[in-house]
Amino acid sequence: MTERGSVRLRLDRLGREIAKFGAVGAVGTLVNFGVFNLVRHVTDLHVVRASVIATVVAIAFNYVGFRYFTYKDRDKSGRTKELTLFLLFSAVGLVIENGVLYAATYWFGWDGRLQANFFKFLGMGIATLFRFWSYRTWVFKALPARETTVAHAESFLEETDEKPVARRS
Repeated sequence: MTERGSVRLRLDRLGREIAKFGAVGAVGTLVNFGVFNLVRHVTDLHVVRASVIATVVAIAFNYVGFRYFTYKDRDKSGRTKELTLFLLFSAVGLVIENGVLYAATYWFGWDGRLQANFFKFLGMGIATLFRFWSYRTWVFKALPARETTVAHAESFLEETDEKPVARRS
């Protein structure tokens, strides 16, 4: 494979990864906002506490989506370490996301419903950049090239086993 083809292949893989990460993240965002506004509507919790609850629910949802959809082909050998790192980086993302909301609410007094949702969304955007980098770098590590090739070959063989091969006489 040429160097140009190799770069194109890596960019294609990165594009697919970003699209899958974005799909899980978009649904996670809906979960986050839904829980946030529900908690704010049915309880008297302060805005940041309601946001933290919503973020925790979204983190649980996102782990399942990332592990079994976005990064399903990544190394699965150290699930305890993976989950620990995921929770650690998610906690940092939670602080980033809710830190923006906290600053807007308590430092600047922007605490209306629309303002709270706007600054929650802004915080989520900043935290998402951090999460994407940390998850793909530290949590859901790519398999070495040789193992990926072997895994691909094995999946091809499994597909071949499922479909009978027509033989020529």
